[in-house]
Amino acid sequence: MSQRIQFARTGGSDVLELADVTPAEPGQGEVRITNKAVGLNFIDIYVRTGLYPAPSMPSGLGTEGAGVVDAVGAGVTHLNVGDRVAYAQGPLGAYAELHTLPAAKVVKLPDFVDFETAAASMLKGLTVQYLLRQTCELKGGETILFHAAAGGVGSIACQWAKSLGVKLIGTVSSQEKADLAMANGAWATINYSEESVVERVRELTSGEMCDVVYDSVGKDTWEMSLDCLKTRGLMVSFGNASGPVEGVNIGILNQKGSLFVTRPSLNGYADTRERLEMMSNDFFAMLESGKIKIDIANRYPLAEAGKAQDAVQSRKTTGSTILLP
Repeated sequence: MSQRIQFARTGGSDVLELADVTPAEPGQGEVRITNKAVGLNFIDIYVRTGLYPAPSMPSGLGTEGAGVVDAVGAGVTHLNVGDRVAYAQGPLGAYAELHTLPAAKVVKLPDFVDFETAAASMLKGLTVQYLLRQTCELKGGETILFHAAAGGVGSIACQWAKSLGVKLIGTVSSQEKADLAMANGAWATINYSEESVVERVRELTSGEMCDVVYDSVGKDTWEMSLDCLKTRGLMVSFGNASGPVEGVNIGILNQKGSLFVTRPSLNGYADTRERLEMMSNDFFAMLESGKIKIDIANRYPLAEAGKAQDAVQSRKTTGSTILLP
């Protein structure tokens, strides 16, 4: 038997329970991993609340973790029992002592990346990789707006953007978070609780506005984000922290300057083992170079997953949050 966090109905963090389960044996093309650390991400809250429906109930939760291969199924050739590994994609069930998943979603960890760092950063690091290097391949010299710049994804984005020579303007909710974003390499910050984001962007850019806006907030910032773009700018909507963007008249993209818009996801980019390994290697190289450092600001026991999610959802946290089985 092993323990996992599961839920039998959607709702608040009180629906999460610590349960004893029999871990699944790995089937064809699968591996089972003994988790040493587990990542906590906003998408986990979307699943718990039902915004992203779980395939069945009761359901496990979480898609990111790091540990050691415990068992290998038939047909797996790139991983062996005892390998140090990490993963950032489904199926659900990473909030657990043991997790079985497709081997194609698992990568080996370099010796210089410890388990906690990997669990805290794989999903976020791969997200920033596809945002800055694929969704829009930034060359240097661009000005971008990045919402929630002091969060787990934002903290990595600030550092990566700086290394590319990109001017990142980060939105934050407090002076403490502004200081953190600046320390991570943001070119400027905007406290949206005190300032007009659009007007401040206009001031900072001398009216030029931004080449790209990266928006993980969703409904509450959609119009604002569009107004921060220059003509033919790109709107990258990659999250729904305030709720999904709905009822959009596509004609608004024309009215606001022949804008482009995309709604990407990690699964849409890391859709093959080869692409996953390429993206992971790019991120690992940034860690090894020291250009990106991971701030693990919050650690919780696995049993306190609900408490950890509440802290993240309230936007009181900075950096990354992990669970420890």
